[in-house]
This record gives sequence, structure tokens and C-alpha cells, in this order.
Amino acid sequence: MAMLLEDVLRSIELWLRLIKKPQPQTYVNPNLDPVLLVPGVGGSILNSVSVTDGSQERVWVRFLSAEYKLKTKLWSRYDPSTGKTETLDPKSTIVVPEDRHGLHAIDVLDPDLVIGSEAVCYFHDMIVQMQNWGYEEGKTLFGFGYDFRQSNRLQETMDRFAEKLELLYNAAGGKKINLISHSMGGLLVKCFMCLHSDIFEKYVKKWIAISAPFQGAPGCTNSTFLNGMSFVEGWEQNFFISKWSMHQLLIECPSIYELMGCPNFQWKHTPVLELWRERLHSDGKSHAILESYPPCDSIEILKQALINNTVNYEGEELPLPFNSEILKWANKTWEILSSAKLPPGVKFYNIYGTNLETPHSICYGNADKPVSDLQDLRYLEARYVCVDGDGTVPVESAKADGFDAEERVGIPGEHRGILCEPHLFRILKHWLRAGDPDPFYNPVNDYVILPTAFEMERHKEKGVEVASLKEEWEIISNDQDGQCNTGDKMSLSSISVLQEGANNSHSEAHATVFVHPGNDGKQSIELNALAVSVDAS
Repeated sequence: MAMLLEDVLRSIELWLRLIKKPQPQTYVNPNLDPVLLVPGVGGSILNSVSVTDGSQERVWVRFLSAEYKLKTKLWSRYDPSTGKTETLDPKSTIVVPEDRHGLHAIDVLDPDLVIGSEAVCYFHDMIVQMQNWGYEEGKTLFGFGYDFRQSNRLQETMDRFAEKLELLYNAAGGKKINLISHSMGGLLVKCFMCLHSDIFEKYVKKWIAISAPFQGAPGCTNSTFLNGMSFVEGWEQNFFISKWSMHQLLIECPSIYELMGCPNFQWKHTPVLELWRERLHSDGKSHAILESYPPCDSIEILKQALINNTVNYEGEELPLPFNSEILKWANKTWEILSSAKLPPGVKFYNIYGTNLETPHSICYGNADKPVSDLQDLRYLEARYVCVDGDGTVPVESAKADGFDAEERVGIPGEHRGILCEPHLFRILKHWLRAGDPDPFYNPVNDYVILPTAFEMERHKEKGVEVASLKEEWEIISNDQDGQCNTGDKMSLSSISVLQEGANNSHSEAHATVFVHPGNDGKQSIELNALAVSVDAS
């Protein structure tokens, strides 16, 4: 029965593949510098290769039999002697497909999915956009997929990345490469840059990091260790992989431990793991007390909560506790990342997501129902203390790259959804110098965070209706010394006044008011776009 079902699923996949017809590229610009796209966690297709006959099948990510393939082919155990996590299945190994010069693995993660493919699109929209600018696969546009379960500094990955850079450099006739990384891909690039700065300087011209957790994503990572995570959000997750199965996968992945947060980073507000615990006082009565554990102390809570965590593989119960050996490896990774220097001649740009509540600290239990057993944390729903970010990576972490950046730009958007934002494409096109100059491009306004905060007021007074919209914008510009200035904020207010007269006549006036901060603490007011209209009907 199981074999029959597998044959049916493979037949469906083949049919889905056949009915899809790739569209030919119409415009190519041979003068563009080559671009290499580097994804983050879960952003690469992974294939399982049979050690007996060499046959391959996609195991990440897939719509049909996703849960089964994850459990049988991707569940792993960490080997501290190599720093690598090895698949539990002894009859297979995991590889990243290199089709389309590496782009296939990071484009649509389930290329056989026809309906709802937006859920598993990764760099797809960006690839299409860049092809419209004249980039050509295999000539000026490439992808670097990798086994995201592994450490960001695994030697195998570093060797493949070095080979990829050399290959691109030669394929482009000696032109240096522009790197575009997303999410954890930024940590991989940063590790390589630190460990192989000479190679990086030789081949790389620009590095653009998007939504990179440069100092980790502590809120999301802590909840992942205790409760798992959903790679696909919304109703689609019911057809892919459960949070519990993802939890059992990620508990043995060095990459996730490397996202816990830099141990030495000085947060503005320290991320904590909070628990409501029941304690007995001297009077013999029990009280619920809120306990807070900063990053170092929260490790012991994670260990206790996962001490009896197991996974059933092929009928055998295997222990999967919090892995202290992986934590040691991850701490060494953070030492490497903290010492990274940008090589001379390489320009760095940082784009980070804003305007979404992003987990920073997590809390379990409450005053009425305190946590009595730490092992229950795996089954409790976490409450989050959030900060500004992209829903996964806090702005504070993403901006703390440690480099002398050419520009740092915030774009309102979700962690993975930001890769589809038109505003992102406009900025990338300008930085990459792809195509003709944008006639509407302005070196000040293009580096504006689209409204991150706004207030709207409306009231009536003596027959006059007044409406005002107040927005907050952050300007990214260079000061007279050429240093990047990200601290200036400008207030923008749009005011409308409507007055109704007799016989349904009315008058309207519109104005835009800018409030500029001054160096001496004063503010300057600029009235712009004043318009008046009278309807005498």
C-alpha cells in the first residue's frame, strides 16, 4: 500500500512538472556585473541521494508527502567530531541541486506546486525582476544553495562558496561579484569573509545584506527550541510540515544554535526567557512569581525543558535533548563573526525589515496558571514581548552589522515577504547600477523608510471638517564628512480642511507640512503642496 501511494505521488509530481512551461528571457544586458544570491534558513531545495543507485528525490520542501520525507530523510544527529549534522537514514545523503547555475534551488522551493506556490516562493520574484533588468542566468545571475541544517562556517560549505566565487569571476570575464544575501545567508557570507578575507576581497565588489540577523534572533530561536516553527504560515502549513516535526529537525541543527544571539552583544533591552513559577513562601502558602532569565541563564531552562525529548525513528526511540556540544560550536562561530572586518575595496549595504511586531523576549505561564514542570514548556503557548523588526529579526540585530556601511535602509515588510517588495527592487536596481538611471530617483527620498508610524485625526468645528495625517519617516543620508547618518527623523503631516456652504457647495484646502530637526535643538517648518479648490455648485 505504501509503495502504491508513493508511485501515485511521483506520477502526480511528474504531471505537474510537465504542464509547466518556462518562459524565455527576452532582454539581456551583457555589461552588468555578476550577481550571486544567497538564501537563509530553509531557502534551498535539498535532494536525497540513494547511496545504492544514485537516484535523487526532492525532500525539502515539497507539498506532497512533505511530513513523511522530512522524518525519513532530513531528521539528523550532530557529530561533534566534524561539526556536521548527519541524516539518520544510512541509505541516503543530502545534496543541493545545481540546476540553472544554482538558481533552481533558491527560486520556487517546490517547483511542482501549481496552486498556492506563493507559500514556497523564495528568490523567485527577485530573479524575474533582475531578468527584466537584463541579468542572464549563467552569465550574470547565479544562486548559491546550501544545506541550511549545517553550521554557517562548516568547512564543506566554505569550500563550495570559494569555488562558486571563482567560477562566477571567470564566467564573467574577470568582473567582480555583487553578493545579495537574505536572512541567515548574511551570517554565512560574514563567516566566509572572516575566514577567507583574501578570497573575498579578490572576487567581491559589493555585498548587500537583506534582513540579516547579525546579532541573532533570540525571541524566535528560543520559541523554536521549545515549540518548533512553521516554515509556511497560514492555512498552507497544514499541507506541508508540522511545527513538531520541524522542532525535532532543528534541535540538531547547528545553524539554529548560531541564531540564538551573540553572547557579547549589548542589547538596548536584554532579551529574556520569562516563566511564571509557583513558589512556597515561609508562611507555607504558594505564590506565583515571574522569573526572568537573560540569554546565558536561559540555557539551563532549555536544557531542563528538553531533557526527555525523544524522536521515534524506524521504531527506535532516540534522545534529542538540547545539545550542549552544538552550543559550544555555535559560541565559537559567534567569536568568528564578532571579529569580521570588511576588506578594503568591498562596499557593504544593509537592508532591514521594519514595522512588524518581532519577538524579542518570550514568557510562559501566567499568574493564574504558573509553570509547575519545565518539561511542560514544550506544550505551552508562548507569549511574546515584541520590538520593531520584520517579524523574525529585530531591527536592532539587523542594523548591528559592525561594518562601515555605504547605506543602511529600512523597508516595512515581513522577513521573507520583503524579497517581493517593489521598494526593495528599486533600491537594488540603483545600488547595482542595473539599467538606465531612475528619473524619479532622489539620493535623499530613496533612502526613506516608508511610513513606519502614523496617526490620523479628524474633527469638526463650526461646520469646518479638519483631517490630518501625521507620519514618521527616517532619512538615511550622508553628512558633510561622508559618514552615514541614520539618526535624523522628519515629521510629515498632511492636512485637509473641508468647509460646507449653502446649496451643497463646499471649499477644500490641502497642505503638506514638513518638520525638520535642527542641530541646535530647534525645528524648522516647511509648508509645501498648498492647494485650494472651491465648488460653487
